[in-house]
Amino acid sequence: MNDTLNLATRLPLSVLVAGTMILSACGEGSTDPNEEDHAEEVEGVILVLSGQTIASYDGETGRWTGELGVAPGEETAHIAVRFVSHEGDPVSLDDDYYLEVQIANGSIAEFEQDTPGEFGGHLHGVAEGETEVVFMLMHGALGAGHADFVTAAVLVRVEP
Repeated sequence: MNDTLNLATRLPLSVLVAGTMILSACGEGSTDPNEEDHAEEVEGVILVLSGQTIASYDGETGRWTGELGVAPGEETAHIAVRFVSHEGDPVSLDDDYYLEVQIANGSIAEFEQDTPGEFGGHLHGVAEGETEVVFMLMHGALGAGHADFVTAAVLVRVEP
């Protein structure tokens, strides 16, 4: 009976201690100086071609304004990809961030970066049609990082 009494008094205390540890681990901020700083303030993307914004993405709504276009057999001038804050201001990114671009149908269009990972590139029209492109802010080693921010797909039209 003495063992049952000890268990009955220790169990609630154990649950309380475990619950406190779990809740403190789930706090908003971390004080661990070794924890990686991710691009949490990125909330959108702006695509700039020849000094003009051609499309923008609002991460809050998940919607694009504008689309991309190119003629078959042609390529655009350099399209700058800028990651922005909620206010639309460019977000400063460290050297361990890079851009990855995925085209849904490479037989219609391609996105070529002059330097792998750079924040921009050229859209090539391969064949007439429509496809979609997704822009991803990657964090870590080039080609082996993880996505910190991913846009919804934006329409690409390849037409004369």
